[in-house]
Amino acid sequence: MKVSVVTPNYNGEKFLKTFLESLNNDNEYIGEVIIIDNGSADGSLNYLKNSKFDFPLVIIENKQNRGFAPAVNQGIEKARYEYVFSINNDTEIKEGSIKSMVDLICSSEDIFSVQAKMLQYDNKQLIDDVGDEYNLLGWTKKTGENHRSDEYVDVKEIFSACAGAAMYRKSVLLELGMFDRNFFAYMEDVDIAIRSRIHGYKNLLCPDAVVYHIGSATSGSRYNEFKVRLAARNNVWVVYKNLPIPLKIVNFLFLFLGFLIKYVFFVKKGFGQVYLDGLREGLSSRSEKIDKVKFQSRNTKNYFKIEYRLIINTLKFLKK
Repeated sequence: MKVSVVTPNYNGEKFLKTFLESLNNDNEYIGEVIIIDNGSADGSLNYLKNSKFDFPLVIIENKQNRGFAPAVNQGIEKARYEYVFSINNDTEIKEGSIKSMVDLICSSEDIFSVQAKMLQYDNKQLIDDVGDEYNLLGWTKKTGENHRSDEYVDVKEIFSACAGAAMYRKSVLLELGMFDRNFFAYMEDVDIAIRSRIHGYKNLLCPDAVVYHIGSATSGSRYNEFKVRLAARNNVWVVYKNLPIPLKIVNFLFLFLGFLIKYVFFVKKGFGQVYLDGLREGLSSRSEKIDKVKFQSRNTKNYFKIEYRLIINTLKFLKK
């Protein structure tokens, strides 16, 4: 079973050697590696074009930074294989990981995505992310962050895979409309995970697949104006796009409280106005930029399941 590896790159030359060499460990499962270069100004393209690899390398050159979601979509469209491994360039993949993910995603046709266990690059015993959990407050929380790796050894269902190290079914990606290119970056994986859940698909953690992740390598830091504004805007779009009116009404107070708390948090961080600007952009552009998911009665039970999971995730968060 072959896999298409899809990786956006923006000025990531310093990461590419480690990343691509780690792929050699599983090259028997790699049908192709597709690098989408988003207008890099460093030596990325020169390195890619003048190096030899043990797998077919496909390079897509963009003249400007089109963002994560549009770049991944370009790779998905180009991919020749059913299983697409979306992986960040600031990573190192442990041997056997791709095989483990293939084995799991092949085990049932209702599995949309499989998340690798992402560990911190500088402390390989600690979790970076083992799946993203979305809650009633409109917050996305990285599961397991800063916990020990050995606390997550079993396959488990997660709300959303992180597209920084996740394997997807191309046929379902096409069915769902792929990542929303308008998001540019951030929350696009949660958005498509909700859409997959609306249609009854599952997202799972594959603990035997291990990826060491540097984190914030492209944007530069955990909090900055670029990330805060885009994440705020995209959070509005996720709610507008995916929740039918009854769920918007039921969850309104929780969402309002969630956005208010986030605003206070970012005021303390010095990004209060930036966060508000992102919310305003999300609200003012939602009908122009975003195509809402059409409600279909056959998916009613799946909306109830999503709401139940949002409640559970909120309760888990409040207990901590």
